[in-house]
Amino acid sequence: MEAELQTDIVVRPVRDVDAEALGRVHATCWHETYDHLISKAALEKISPRRMAELWTHWASQGPDFKMFAALADGEIVGFAGSGPARDKDAPRFRELYFIYLLDAWHGTGIGQRLFDAVVGSDEEVYLWVAEDNPRAHRFYTRNGFSLDGAAHTEPFLGETLTEVRFVR
Repeated sequence: MEAELQTDIVVRPVRDVDAEALGRVHATCWHETYDHLISKAALEKISPRRMAELWTHWASQGPDFKMFAALADGEIVGFAGSGPARDKDAPRFRELYFIYLLDAWHGTGIGQRLFDAVVGSDEEVYLWVAEDNPRAHRFYTRNGFSLDGAAHTEPFLGETLTEVRFVR
């Protein structure tokens, strides 16, 4: 009988040196998450280098921002970030900005570990998520969120994406 392969999973704060790897993973996650919502041409505009530049900026934010990366055997496979609310009519003071995990790691518990790293277990927080993303909707519902009826259409890669708001 073969020995089961053990993967070393670490969830830790994002570091400056992570920017390039985070840029690559971010670009891949967008392809995997939005390929049914956004045209292939628009998705091809995503530059891992540009995403890395964004990560360099995000990683340097103050203590009110929580940015965490998940590593499997030393390689970044996902990330999450939260911080002060960005909306004028925000229903909460904190916002979950994003949580992305490479498809290959869905269902492993890593997404939950990322979520727990950036959002307290009973913290009041809100987030925006693509309207047509049932997997994410199930994840947030399991974590105590519910839709509050708010929706908006955002520019995304030169096209538009409808997002709905979850609140806890």
